[in-house]
Amino acid sequence: MSTAATRPSVLFVCVHNAGRSQMGAAFLTHLAGDRVEVRSAGSAPAAEVNPAVVEAMEEVGIDVSAETPKILTTEAVQSSDVVITMGCGDTCPVFPGKRYLDWQLEDPAGQGVSAVRPIRDEIEQRVRGLLTELGIPAESA
Repeated sequence: MSTAATRPSVLFVCVHNAGRSQMGAAFLTHLAGDRVEVRSAGSAPAAEVNPAVVEAMEEVGIDVSAETPKILTTEAVQSSDVVITMGCGDTCPVFPGKRYLDWQLEDPAGQGVSAVRPIRDEIEQRVRGLLTELGIPAESA
């Protein structure tokens, strides 16, 4: 765990599709509460979240309208216990001994909320698996 906190710190990185990192961070925050420090980052985050991502997440009761990620920095990677790259591992700085997970996700087939739903569901499933690995039970929603 990070030296700055007694709870694990998880950083989601998705450079080319910031919505994925926003969804991952939102699911982890929703399911773990304040038991995990959660961040998301990208190389050029959008000014606002993709409306299709907002709608898809609202369907499962999570508001991501204000979840714009920060710019990816070396410090953000160094200060995280777990770094999850989402289809962009080649653009994330790598430090020996740090725990990295590369979540390869399919590109959406089409646009809009119907294309985002399968990605959302896969991210939720992977976040639930991460909580199990970290030994943190999901909060009841």
